Amino acid sequence: MRFVAVILFLVGTFSFGQRSDFNIEFNQADSIALKYKDASLNNLPVLVHNLTTGLNTEAEKFRSIYTWVCSNIENDYGAYQKTVKKRKKLLANPKALTEWNNSFTPKVFEKLLKQRKTACTGYAFLIRELATLADINCQIINGYGRTPTLILDKNSIPNHSWNSVELNGKWYLCDPTWSAGRIILEEDGPRFKPDYFDGYFLADPVIFAKNHLPLKREWCLLEEPPTFQQFLEGPVVYKNAFASNIIPIAPSKMNLKVTKNEKLSFLFSVPETYNCENLTIKLGNGPNGKLYEPSLTREQNLCRLEYSFEKSGLFDMHILADESIIATYVVKVKRK
Repeated sequence: MRFVAVILFLVGTFSFGQRSDFNIEFNQADSIALKYKDASLNNLPVLVHNLTTGLNTEAEKFRSIYTWVCSNIENDYGAYQKTVKKRKKLLANPKALTEWNNSFTPKVFEKLLKQRKTACTGYAFLIRELATLADINCQIINGYGRTPTLILDKNSIPNHSWNSVELNGKWYLCDPTWSAGRIILEEDGPRFKPDYFDGYFLADPVIFAKNHLPLKREWCLLEEPPTFQQFLEGPVVYKNAFASNIIPIAPSKMNLKVTKNEKLSFLFSVPETYNCENLTIKLGNGPNGKLYEPSLTREQNLCRLEYSFEKSGLFDMHILADESIIATYVVKVKRK
């Protein structure tokens, strides 16, 4: 039955959704996940039973599983670096790369079970295994992840994995790796800081596609998925945009060119209750950056920001929502 459902999805007869489809606070699911904090991974069926018993809906059961994984598994950045290095080395030999991937996956899962540490592939694999045991259809999605510190180009190899899950006949997207916390790069090496982030759970496919591009475009869950070039050229979108579900619509490119005193316009999709007055502009980086109040207008669920540069030069332009950066553009301002 599930196999047929996936095939139907791939040929285009699919339905997708986002978290707002569910009028659920997920408090009970989260409390169950917390109750079984540090539970053993040695018996996955027992773990799934404990995490889902007493929950009535697929969404709540999946939420409990997702929250538990994101709160109990450490991101192994060292393993991620080794994986990227090996894949680059074997990129020109697809057969050898496939053989290495097949031999490497069991090792990743073995380390996950023993040390509770893994990279993105392990997170996605564990989510799928637990969901399957709960009789929930879940897929591993491989592709490209783009962050403010991870610059991709046309020669970049796939570097990330996440999940798509079917709930009540609709497909949803989530990223357990990025939900689990963040990697802090220090002098003595990278350090993982647990910091659960809810914005990547059942995210809106439109904003998800701003920093996730699957190898199979249909897993964007969009009628018109972006091309790889469009993905690379788009603005950098930060996790704070996911938290408020504020989606950059236009311009579609990060690198922009204008003349001095020319009005530059930005369009964002926002929730119905969001106050557009909370959107501001910051030019420059760090403490030396300066805040500016743009001209703001609203049309239904769209906020338009307009700003004119009084000086020529090259500017890092950050859009802030509630004082947190949600998107970055690079603007080259010419005199004429």
